[in-house]
Amino acid sequence: MVQWWDTHQIGLYLLALAAGAAVGLAAPASAPAFEHAINPVLIVLLYATFLAVPFAAIGRSLRDARFTTAVIVLNFVAVPIVVFALTRIIAGNEAVLVGVVLVLLAPCIDYVIVFSGLAGAASERLLAGAPLLMLLQIALLPLWLWLFVGSDTVSIIDIAPFAEAFVLLIGLPLALAAATQWWARRGHAGKRLMQVTAAAMVPVMMVTLAVVVASQIDAVRSRIDQLAAAAAIFVMFLIAMAFIGVGAGKVFGQDVPATRALVFSGATRNSLVVLPLALALPPALSLAAVVVVTQTLVELIGMVLYVRYVPHLVPDAVPDNSTAATGP
Repeated sequence: MVQWWDTHQIGLYLLALAAGAAVGLAAPASAPAFEHAINPVLIVLLYATFLAVPFAAIGRSLRDARFTTAVIVLNFVAVPIVVFALTRIIAGNEAVLVGVVLVLLAPCIDYVIVFSGLAGAASERLLAGAPLLMLLQIALLPLWLWLFVGSDTVSIIDIAPFAEAFVLLIGLPLALAAATQWWARRGHAGKRLMQVTAAAMVPVMMVTLAVVVASQIDAVRSRIDQLAAAAAIFVMFLIAMAFIGVGAGKVFGQDVPATRALVFSGATRNSLVVLPLALALPPALSLAAVVVVTQTLVELIGMVLYVRYVPHLVPDAVPDNSTAATGP
């Protein structure tokens, strides 16, 4: 069963999105109940996500200097430039801008590994670099908000619920995951817990996606006019990052699997990690959470296309047969 849902997880995620949307649209009054369920399911999901991040491998990822440098430059230099250019069209809408900036400037550390692996990318190298990506985005998100949104907007953010969401939904699962990994290195029970959690990752992700979409889909529908520009930005971002990722692979001299990994790393975003932060924003910026959910919808559809077309964009190397021996 685990092997089956691992193999079919893209389709299962899309099915979960469709189920959440159907429930949310058919019974919009249920949205508050689903919204109350977001934090619990996110805590479980983020614990499972962080549990798959090899914190003990930070040193190993740093030793892969060329690839690690390429990932950092791509996500923390190239992506901010692209996001700044794309967001000029929504610069006047603070709530949408905050949501777009939050989600597009946080590189994915979880299902990017799955999607990239399905496209023949060096997903194990992304896994090794995940802890560094996580730490850097946590450190840089406040700076990005200040630079991209402006000090006036940032000043209306009440730091208390924002900090509470960060500690409860990111800090706590992160600490528990690190402690579980430490336990697993020293005992069978900890190792077994990691195995069970890893096996449950797909259904946990499905439940999370269904709950999040069911809670927010009616808001997406009712504010579609305001979200159209954000959705267009997310589509343009996916298109732009496909080619920029290929360019990064060439600049840093990466092979085909590593270049494909760069393409996926630059394109996929950490929407479910930043969603708790968006939900903790003040009412004036409440649309930001819906923007983050919109990005999730766009990205998961985009990943289906990435898995299919990235191998064509970055084709396998053709062997040089010029020196091959010829038969009589």
